[in-house]
Amino acid sequence: MNMSQLKLTKKKPRTKNRRSPAILHFHFPRTSKHFHNWRFAIKRLSPSWQACIPLASLILLAWGYVAVAQDAPPVAAAGPTTTELKVALDTLWVAVAAFLVFFMNAGFCMLETGFCRQKNAVNVLAKNLVVFALATIAFWAIGFGLMFGDGNDLIGTSGFFLNGADNSPATGDAYQGIFGSLKWAGVPLNAKFLFQLVFAGTAATIVSGAVAERIKFVDFLIFSLLLVGIAYAITGHWIWGGGWLADMGFYDFAGSTVVHSVGGWAALMGAAFLGPRIGKYQGGQTLAIPGHNMSIATLGCLILWLGWFGFNPGSTMAADPNAIAHIALTTNMAGAVGGIAATITAWVYLGKPDLSMIINGILAGLVAVTASCAYISIGSAFIIGLVAGVVVVFSVTFFDKIKIDDPVGATSVHLICGIWGTLAVGLFAVGPNVATYSWYTTGPAKGLLLGGGLTQVIPQVVGILAVGGITVLLSTIFWLALKATLGVRVSREEEIQGLDIGEHGMEAYNGFAKEASTVGFADSDTYSGMTKRSGDLPSSL
Repeated sequence: MNMSQLKLTKKKPRTKNRRSPAILHFHFPRTSKHFHNWRFAIKRLSPSWQACIPLASLILLAWGYVAVAQDAPPVAAAGPTTTELKVALDTLWVAVAAFLVFFMNAGFCMLETGFCRQKNAVNVLAKNLVVFALATIAFWAIGFGLMFGDGNDLIGTSGFFLNGADNSPATGDAYQGIFGSLKWAGVPLNAKFLFQLVFAGTAATIVSGAVAERIKFVDFLIFSLLLVGIAYAITGHWIWGGGWLADMGFYDFAGSTVVHSVGGWAALMGAAFLGPRIGKYQGGQTLAIPGHNMSIATLGCLILWLGWFGFNPGSTMAADPNAIAHIALTTNMAGAVGGIAATITAWVYLGKPDLSMIINGILAGLVAVTASCAYISIGSAFIIGLVAGVVVVFSVTFFDKIKIDDPVGATSVHLICGIWGTLAVGLFAVGPNVATYSWYTTGPAKGLLLGGGLTQVIPQVVGILAVGGITVLLSTIFWLALKATLGVRVSREEEIQGLDIGEHGMEAYNGFAKEASTVGFADSDTYSGMTKRSGDLPSSL
């Protein structure tokens, strides 16, 4: 009995020792299970693999030691400053706006080609395509320097070939360079040049439509070089280059005069010196010569409308959200109301809501608001577009009455409505330092219709007359020189056959039927057996 009890007594501690793992298992069940699984897995390995485990542990420890022993990594370079970020953002906006304006060349291509006849489509496309290439060379070589280079009140005398001192994007008093008229724009010089270049190309493209279907290709190329390199640059210097009109207080925010009126005056002189297309005016009446594809003309209008959101808002040359949004709204409002006004006017005056008039009404509103878009309210933009849409319809018929043949209505849209838009600055400007116009700290004085008197109207009128006078003078010299040396108009046979074959030796629509009508080819005061229909519009569009 005693031995039994003794044995039982001795078993107690052994039993207790056996339960120790059970206690661990109770407190750390997952850890115990993982250890058990690892030990079981290791036992299943071959002796060779088991021997590798200590070696791998040593390598792991060595790597950890090396990582800790390495020097601390160098401190990361400081990020861009607020000023640097602003310059980058402003430059990006200016570049995007310039791309939109450049895309307007596609709009002019489509618009002018659609408004002209099928047999001249290649010629119109070629002119619109090559004109920007020529403008690039002319503006880089001489135009940018004449327009923005430091000089005197008449012309710039430095900065040709984009050479000279310049520390852009420095602005204001910090700027040191030869393009002082652009020191307000806090972007690199190349961005300034790119944006101004696409504007210069637009001025040359305006001329293309007015002289379409009868001008020699080479004459148009030469005239475009002269216009962009000399005429456009000189008048641009007066206004945007710190010249005498800028000193007088003339304002044109995005180019109703600088771009559109200059192109319109040059187009008017070209159309006058060329004369009308064969058969356009017969028997004291205007014979409509309809365009061959109103679908692509409408597409061209929409592309131009889109491009105007780079043309006007981009002229801030800074990513100012308030200014960009406001200018985009005034621009769109004027274009929309211009289209509606032209539709109603054409319907009442001409008897039909002519599509060509609707297109030109939209463009007329856009052109008219370009000078004042940053300085006016949305309500004023409505009025400016309304007047432009009505005026453009009567202007087209007026030029036909005085026998100025403009196939696309460029003079009516860009010249007449450009003048109206420039004058509108003096009528509708709200004046600087208005709370809701944070970007408008300097600019035109309050307009006449808002109680500002004639303070701003007088400089605007002087600018309109001065720019018109010098552009007419220089354009006349250019056209007369070309007429005396090369001759500006194609032969009668070539005009009748079409400039695609005569000037380029190819067709836009090879294999398609040609125009069956003989409209525009009559010699006498008769209509060559044709009668004028009551629905024919007295427009050349």
